[in-house]
Amino acid sequence: MVINRRLVLLGLAAVSIVAMFNRPSLAAEPLNLKISHQFPGGTIDAGDFRDRLAQRFAAEIEKRTGGALKGTVYAGSSLMKTNAQFSALRKGALDMTLMPLNYAGGEVPETNIGLMPGMVTSYEQAAKWKNAEVGKALAEVLASKGVIIVSWIWQAGGVASRQTPIVDPADAKGLKVRGGSKEMDMVLKEAGAAVLTMPSNEIYASMQTGALDAAMTSSTSLISFRLEEIAKNLTTGRGKTYWFMLEPLMVSKTVFDQLPKAQQEVIMTVGAEMEKFAMEQAKADDQAVAAVYQKSGGKAYDLTDASVKKWQAIARETAWKDYAAKSDSCARIIKLAEKTL
Repeated sequence: MVINRRLVLLGLAAVSIVAMFNRPSLAAEPLNLKISHQFPGGTIDAGDFRDRLAQRFAAEIEKRTGGALKGTVYAGSSLMKTNAQFSALRKGALDMTLMPLNYAGGEVPETNIGLMPGMVTSYEQAAKWKNAEVGKALAEVLASKGVIIVSWIWQAGGVASRQTPIVDPADAKGLKVRGGSKEMDMVLKEAGAAVLTMPSNEIYASMQTGALDAAMTSSTSLISFRLEEIAKNLTTGRGKTYWFMLEPLMVSKTVFDQLPKAQQEVIMTVGAEMEKFAMEQAKADDQAVAAVYQKSGGKAYDLTDASVKKWQAIARETAWKDYAAKSDSCARIIKLAEKTL
């Protein structure tokens, strides 16, 4: 039987086309979101809770989207420099980041409310911000600048000092201190301190050389950056404090808007679920940091209501007024924030 060669070739071509459209490799490629942060890396179960939160978030969005959406976490500023993250996020050059919101103050002044001394004094108060008028106003500003908050993460802070413990404002006089925000720096200057500005991952080296006497940062950073090795006095953030920092997980609006609605919903749902984990871990670190310092031979000090009110009084007359004077938008936001006091 003679088989027409042309028919055979046509048949093979048809089979090849069918096979091509059924090959899994030609299905839509999963989208891998790059998640950057400045904190030490670890595993999903151990290490700095902010890194663990980012890893948990990545694992959960992959699970819930059947692998269509993934996340790769870049710890320790390994993807880009700490202070470059927010600008990259706004432009869509970075997908996601977990960072102190006030680091963006140079670009978006309203974000300085995220580390306004004396404005937030408890986790319970902080938790109200997301759904309160102040949270909605801040979210609107960020969205207009190309950024969406995925997880509202708050952390109490403490003070690590090499020699003199800083409990009351008077204790800071004559010391070189890292405050963590322009607003905190204003309060410290009023108290008589000299201020230095740097990301939290640069504190250790500055204290080691003696360029810095004391530093204010979150309890988690006090642990993760091993500051107990060079600073033997700690003022804790457990119980009462005047230093709370908003350190959210954020996504680029440019990236977010390009995603299917179902994937957007997964991101926001998982982000909201991470907030409970964040609060639990932040509170645990507030307690744990005291033990870390005491174990290393240091001393831990707690704040009283009287101490907190002293810091808050200075903040009202310096940082709060300065922030409100920046723009009508800032004035509105701080007025709304005061409603949560």
